[in-house]
Amino acid sequence: MLQENKINLKDFEEKIYSLICQYGRELYKQILHDWDSELHKNRDRSIYRDKGKRKTVLKTVMGEVEYERHVYTYKDKNGKSGTVYLLDEAIGKPESGYFSEALMLRIASAVCEMPYRKAATEISALTGQCISHTAAWNVVQQLGERIDEIEESNADKASLNKGVGEIESKLLFEEMDGIYLHLQGKAREEHGKGCEMKLAIAYDGFEETRKKEDKDKKSKKRFELTNKVACANFENTIDFHRRREGVIASFYNVDEIEIRVQNTDGASWAKNDGADGVIHQLDPYHRNRAIVRATSNETYRKNMLELLYTKEIDLLLKYIEALIIAEKDEKNKGAIESLHKYFSNNKESLISYKRRGIKLPAPPEGKEYRNMGAMESNVFSIIGNRMKSRRKCWSIEGGNNLARLLCLKATNKLDETLLKIADVLPEKYAEEVIVGFSSAKTQVSVGKGYDGFDAITIPTSQRWFKEIAKIKPIYS
Repeated sequence: MLQENKINLKDFEEKIYSLICQYGRELYKQILHDWDSELHKNRDRSIYRDKGKRKTVLKTVMGEVEYERHVYTYKDKNGKSGTVYLLDEAIGKPESGYFSEALMLRIASAVCEMPYRKAATEISALTGQCISHTAAWNVVQQLGERIDEIEESNADKASLNKGVGEIESKLLFEEMDGIYLHLQGKAREEHGKGCEMKLAIAYDGFEETRKKEDKDKKSKKRFELTNKVACANFENTIDFHRRREGVIASFYNVDEIEIRVQNTDGASWAKNDGADGVIHQLDPYHRNRAIVRATSNETYRKNMLELLYTKEIDLLLKYIEALIIAEKDEKNKGAIESLHKYFSNNKESLISYKRRGIKLPAPPEGKEYRNMGAMESNVFSIIGNRMKSRRKCWSIEGGNNLARLLCLKATNKLDETLLKIADVLPEKYAEEVIVGFSSAKTQVSVGKGYDGFDAITIPTSQRWFKEIAKIKPIYS
């Protein structure tokens, strides 16, 4: 008997979820209609002439919400006629298309983790509606272009020493590296099969992440970079450094920075030689790897590393020259010659900043100044893991737009930035939106007198669900 009445929890859960989404869509629709009515009632009738209602659809995390809103005709200061939907302007539709802010955030976060097609499938399964991979791609392009505008504006401010950053630090760590990505379509015809995407990060120190109980157990120390910012782009060296400075100046008060330590692999585009207050060092990983790759002789490797760590750089270069002369095999000789050229070109950067005897400002409380070399990990975690694997190919614009989202996500600034983008309303409609939400004038709909739970329209077949929706939370 019990077996015959067995409940399929999967189907039951899906049905409940579907009902909740349906209720949410009805509530969303009712609120939008009320909002539109208030905008209609409080508009400046001398400017906006009502021309009836039009239907539209807004894609949300609960599914598609179909609603009607008033359309108006108006004339600008030059006497030119136009039409406008005040409600669409109020909810930011001109900026976000037919996607709600919550849905855009979910799509942006998903595409940072998985391919567009898979992200669209996951979003569709969780939101009760169908999102195509093309729609997901379009959202990323729009968001990426807006972020690009912000970065360009920050770069302009930084070039005029008008950065808006507030984080203060006397010492700033910077690391740069590139990653080779495959191109597609017209980008391949113009740039070849692939192109290097430049990536830069900046941070002000290292903070231990172990919990107190782990410290008591004397577990291995783990650190994370603090106040990390990042940017990535396919653009040329000059434009990239301009963008990088803009990103840094948008978060850090650059006037307070006394020393900037730059860690790179020695690539010419990554160096900032001659800049005031800049200390350049060759990345320890790339430096030591170059020695290992140059020769398989353990004695030679040990001798070179010993000269390196005792800061005998001139003697190190002479030792490498002697190895070149002594080597008979042409292939091995070529490898050692490459090492000599690499070290000669980066002679002033071979010794890490901590071993140069430079007086550094004291680190802030809770932070440490450690050896640099986080770039290899960040290249993979920020760009490589999402954009490099499985033979992925990119256009220049498409790659840049996704990279901007990846950098924000890696530095925990994605949601904050996207909400700022979506919240920006056109200046000329700001007054109408404020009037529409004045609690003094619109109590019936949006003030304390409005009860969305009672006012909402629920299908007759699910009237019972309305009673459940009336249950208030036990906390506030």
